[in-house]
Amino acid sequence: MIEIDGSQGEGGGQILRSSLSLAICTQQPFRIVNIRANRDKPGLLRQHLTAVKAAAEICDAVVVGDEIGSRELTFKPGRLKGGSYSFAIGTAGSSTLVLQTVLPPLLTAAEESVVRITGGTHNRGSPPFDFLQRAFLPLVARMGARVELELRRYGFYPRGGGEIVARITPSALSELTLTERGEQVGAYAEAYVAALPIHIGQRELEVIGKRLHWSQDQLFIRGLSNDMGPGNAVTITVEHANVTEVFTGFGERGVRSEDVASGAVDEARGYLGSEAAVGEHLADQLLLPMALGQGGSFTTSVVTEHLRSNATIIETFMPKRVLVSESGGAFVVRVS
Repeated sequence: MIEIDGSQGEGGGQILRSSLSLAICTQQPFRIVNIRANRDKPGLLRQHLTAVKAAAEICDAVVVGDEIGSRELTFKPGRLKGGSYSFAIGTAGSSTLVLQTVLPPLLTAAEESVVRITGGTHNRGSPPFDFLQRAFLPLVARMGARVELELRRYGFYPRGGGEIVARITPSALSELTLTERGEQVGAYAEAYVAALPIHIGQRELEVIGKRLHWSQDQLFIRGLSNDMGPGNAVTITVEHANVTEVFTGFGERGVRSEDVASGAVDEARGYLGSEAAVGEHLADQLLLPMALGQGGSFTTSVVTEHLRSNATIIETFMPKRVLVSESGGAFVVRVS
């Protein structure tokens, strides 16, 4: 049985999620201790427990330690099966992170799957729906994956109540080579506002327009139904010939709209000022599909602890190597 220390590297939930995905794909059981040891509230929170239960359901796994607050877990995968699944987090926990746990194995199942997840869709510290749909899934599709993703309802912290549905067709993944982003072909920003004053989004877009020198026709207010709120998020989408990146700021009680927007702008400007093809979050999340496929390489502007932790888990479960080198002001990440 593979033994994993959840306090290594970034010490968060990603170590657990990647372990669940890879355990199912490689049919290897594992035991993890010190789950989320580096977080303010260590152990399994609702969204992590939902990811565990979702992973267990798609492969009839035997699990020990699957309860709120647990810091140790044993997971013994059974036979993977596609089908129709519905997972409810019950809080505003990230539905996208639950999806990213079951997506890699379900791409290798014998039959198609439809996965419905309710919870948060735009959560601080998690990839929002827009990021998955515009940045991550198009690159996985380039590798050969056939995934359709639908947002049926927005969900913000603390209420949640969002809903996403994914239709996953079994697919073999080819090599991905992404070393240049190519010419910029589009750029726009959106401010989502639900059950809050509309001027919150307007102030966010004003900051983005001024700091990125964008025109008014690149800035969009997305007013949502009051029953989806209260909630606010702002996204900056930058489209290049070879890749699309999405940068997000999440509204929080007590945080000025201008500061929410500035955080997203800072991340976008950091990416645009580099020579890298992908930003730090996309870099981290491409590793698993590349390892499960035919590998490949990409350039990124930042090598985070999330990426290094993900690389370690991949090398623990698989005879693959994740190599990082520096070249021309960017980092080259190779999976082979």
